Amino acid sequence: MAFDPAAYKQAVKEEWGRAAQGWHEWIPAINAWLDAATETMLDQAEVALGSRVIDIAAGDGGQSISAAERVGPTGEVLATDIAPEFVDLATAVAGKLGLSQLKAEVMDAEALKRPDGCFDAAICRLGLMYLPDLKKGLLEVKRVLRPGGRLSAIVFTTAEKTPFFSIPVKMIRQKRGLPPPEPGQPGPFSLGTPGLLAESMRTAGFLNVHEQVVEAPLRFASAEECVRWRREASGTMQQMLSGLDDEAKEAIWIEVTDAMRRFESTDGFVSPCELLICSAQK
Repeated sequence: MAFDPAAYKQAVKEEWGRAAQGWHEWIPAINAWLDAATETMLDQAEVALGSRVIDIAAGDGGQSISAAERVGPTGEVLATDIAPEFVDLATAVAGKLGLSQLKAEVMDAEALKRPDGCFDAAICRLGLMYLPDLKKGLLEVKRVLRPGGRLSAIVFTTAEKTPFFSIPVKMIRQKRGLPPPEPGQPGPFSLGTPGLLAESMRTAGFLNVHEQVVEAPLRFASAEECVRWRREASGTMQQMLSGLDDEAKEAIWIEVTDAMRRFESTDGFVSPCELLICSAQK
């Protein structure tokens, strides 16, 4: 079947809507895992006191909060996401923390509802690889940035470099007889080939493109804890198991947990993870 971008977006919206609360409950662990990479992303986007920042595919705003703390009360951060459930969570957290400079809005990354040149910086943590039309998304980001404004984004590299993610998905696909994604379709590792995202930014007209690969090992107390996170926070994996009864789902999760024990030691669970941070200037 031909890839249908509209159907894909709707599926992503629904999957993440179902998983939003689970993701949010695990955000302390997610932030701890991605903290160093997030700070590098914010540095490369030159997010500072008074900056106006748009966060693309922001989820519940974990990294948006870090940006809001940097920009202070004289700046502004707009957290955008296609899933209303995430936007509601980000709004609630901003209110709870008293971050009046952080707002959240439902928005498609390929159709940003803001005028030209209104932001100093754009950030995206683990979101660009899910855009059906990356070029369109990058052009929209460039449009809303002021001249000289900066974009910085984090994506996964390749599947074999991030086994905590790729192994469970591969096992579930095999168990359910699901085909792998077609080449060129959006997905967690679709921008992981070195140079691919950088070239996409150049094609969209960005300047001074720079990319770097960083290690971001994922740590949990045990394989069981890691798998529990994936069960509760991954809309994609929940969707892949839909239609099975609870017993069948549990049997698959037991096999996944056993496979993930290879990353356990006396220090707990540690899985390798490799991220790519790519930044550029309008």
